[in-house]
Amino acid sequence: MNLLENARERINRIDAEMAKLFTERMEAAKDVAIYKKENGMPIFDASREAQVIERNSARVEDDRLRSFYVEFLKYNMNLSKEYQRQLLGGMKVAFCGVRGAFAETAAKKIFDKSTTVSYASFGDAYRAVENGECDVAVLPIENSYEGDVAPVLDLMFFGSLYAKGVYELEVVQNLLVKPGTKIENIKEVVSHPQALGQCAKFIEDHGFKATEMSNTALAAKMVAESDRTDIAAIASEDAGALYGLTTAVPHINTSNTNVTRFVVLSRAKETPKESDKKFILYFTVKNESGCLGKALSIIGDYGFNLSALKSRPTKDIVWDYYFFAEGNGNINGDIGSLMIKKLADVCNSVKIVGSFETEVKLR
Repeated sequence: MNLLENARERINRIDAEMAKLFTERMEAAKDVAIYKKENGMPIFDASREAQVIERNSARVEDDRLRSFYVEFLKYNMNLSKEYQRQLLGGMKVAFCGVRGAFAETAAKKIFDKSTTVSYASFGDAYRAVENGECDVAVLPIENSYEGDVAPVLDLMFFGSLYAKGVYELEVVQNLLVKPGTKIENIKEVVSHPQALGQCAKFIEDHGFKATEMSNTALAAKMVAESDRTDIAAIASEDAGALYGLTTAVPHINTSNTNVTRFVVLSRAKETPKESDKKFILYFTVKNESGCLGKALSIIGDYGFNLSALKSRPTKDIVWDYYFFAEGNGNINGDIGSLMIKKLADVCNSVKIVGSFETEVKLR
């Protein structure tokens, strides 16, 4: 047997072993997909992939081969993700609004290949997950230009779902018209109140009449179905494409840093991870002097930094409020447990809605 034949025989033997290992790996990926569906987690986890590449590539001592092995790992992980997407094709994701809403765009980016389900209100989308109609809900909690989405904060406080992560989506508003409509003929623009606020300067500069609608995508749908040639919608390009509109003027936001933060909500309470660095916490304080200050001092004393603190009425008692807090640190560790126990001494209620590794920017 010459050198070539010997090498080919070794490759055949290795390939046979790799086929068995590949099958085992994909079976493990299947279990990962099942777990992710049950716990409302997206398929793509950038930090996990980076860890796998760093750890496994270090096992290849030959510098010339290491870069090839990294590409091999990436290819395997891409195959694994595609397999998981096929398995999760039946995953149902609830969002508020009609087709083409920014919430649906976020849902599709987070849960690729899933089935998005439209609901008329935030409450309907939330309850669809609570009652098992959908696996997860993707709902907005804050816009960098217009502020908090208070109804969603309330749902998270009063409801039973857990936050599995927070995702940032850049909101780009566009002036959408029916094909052939000229901008000089437009007299009225329709959109959600927040979108109108985000584009107030553009609307004022052009002298348009602004009419509110419950959703940006619904505005696009209305314009598409209207017989009028003097009306336009303010919405996303996705909504325009969905309803057959063209973009008369792109990116008409007053602010160039318009971002909406979406939270993923699930019935499952995921097992906390040591790598978790973010958390969402709700609490109500006793109606005694200095209790809020004491609560905040306890959080700080245990080394947790709050990136956001917001108050909302509990609706049960006049002038009684709950507090929504987002913080940095692993609230599930020993120190976090001590902090929660101490916090309970000065609070009427403490509720950890969720913890996760990081906040993700959607592309």
